[in-house]
Amino acid sequence: MQLVNVRNTETADHIFTYVTYMGDGAFFVIICLILLALNQRVGVMALASFALSSLTSLFLKSVVFPNSLRPLKFFEHSAFEYHIIKGLDIYSYNSFPSGHTTTAFAVFSLLAFMDKRKDRAWLFVFLGVLTGYSRVYLFQHFVEDTYVGSLVGTVSSVIVYLALQKWTFEKTSQPIP
Repeated sequence: MQLVNVRNTETADHIFTYVTYMGDGAFFVIICLILLALNQRVGVMALASFALSSLTSLFLKSVVFPNSLRPLKFFEHSAFEYHIIKGLDIYSYNSFPSGHTTTAFAVFSLLAFMDKRKDRAWLFVFLGVLTGYSRVYLFQHFVEDTYVGSLVGTVSSVIVYLALQKWTFEKTSQPIP
């Protein structure tokens, strides 16, 4: 956490403020709507992945770890001088797991699974990692929050992909070109 937080620049502050939106639920919904317009079955698969990953993350945040502290609250009485971006809303609780990272890994891993060109998978992984890093950089989550979020998002998409793969990609339907 501290290793990431002390390495900040004005440019990175600006960039990561926007990068983090790739993990926003609204971003995933927009991707789902685009996929629905291109191919209804692929869109349904994306919606199922969004639902499973979001519900799992919400369950963990609300039921299993309801009082998990976020970095601002955890470090409020420490000598550590942390960097916070002016004007950014920083929350105090419900840190574990990172919902933004869960969402980013759910959407990007699903896109990687569906993409016919497997050589592009690294790009999707990079976008997920970048989103998770943004959450730590912005002082919203600890590294372990984003790590578990990445696992929840990826596993959710694996489950949905394996469960709906045959139905989604029957002869009437094709993977993303």
